[in-house]
Amino acid sequence: MKSLFRRSEPSAEEVAAFHRDGYIAYPDIMTDQGRQGLIEDMTQWDQARRFLALSEQERQAADNPDVFFVRPWDQRGPWADRLIDDEFIIALLDATIGPHYHFCHSAMNVARRGAGAGQLHQDHHHWNHGHPVNLDQRDKYYIQILYYPNGFKRGDRNLAVVPGSHKVAPLEMTPERLLSGQCDAEAGRKLERLELELPPGSMVYINARMYHGIAAKPVDSPQPYRLFAIDIFKEAGPPHRYTQEIPAEWLAQATPHRRMLFERPPYVEGCWD
Repeated sequence: MKSLFRRSEPSAEEVAAFHRDGYIAYPDIMTDQGRQGLIEDMTQWDQARRFLALSEQERQAADNPDVFFVRPWDQRGPWADRLIDDEFIIALLDATIGPHYHFCHSAMNVARRGAGAGQLHQDHHHWNHGHPVNLDQRDKYYIQILYYPNGFKRGDRNLAVVPGSHKVAPLEMTPERLLSGQCDAEAGRKLERLELELPPGSMVYINARMYHGIAAKPVDSPQPYRLFAIDIFKEAGPPHRYTQEIPAEWLAQATPHRRMLFERPPYVEGCWD
């Protein structure tokens, strides 16, 4: 299968932006075939298809009528599966964090009209625990690759970022304190929330220590639902609490390079002891 992307490697300017800002946004980076294939993989999967087909009455009876979310996303179609080691993704990882990393886990999300907002947060989960393993791992890379096959408009379930906030130690941090000016010296810049707007077929590559959030999806949005998939890679080392077990069929079909990504211990209760 061909690459899903229009590029084969990042530019030096993009790599520099990643280290400076904590993210790279790639508008319309997917090929037309790759974008459409990923949309079909996401919307034709049985669980997602059932969610999108819910009647209004069935939605009201659901625990979360506006959002479908699954983690890990193991039931990937061929296009979603290709994302794991697409040549552009591997080139991007190698250029930004070096060759020593593992596939951590993935997730998939469908947000319908009425889906709520998500406040600014960071996702480097080793910061959220005081265990010695986490203390040792806190400064290692945790990369989130966010895929938006049908895109988003500003104010309509858009991604918001705070460029440079990955340089701020997030202990006892709140969004209000982050943006109050108290952390600007540590970040080396004025920290401000930036609302992104990206066309279909876009991707955002982030250092998960950078603060980010999502806007609500208006009930009158012209877009019925926003699609979102995410793959997470972490610098080689012990698992964190979401490092998933790799399905046996993935390992059975893995190329030597995929085995390198997959052959690491998953998180299980007590694995840090």
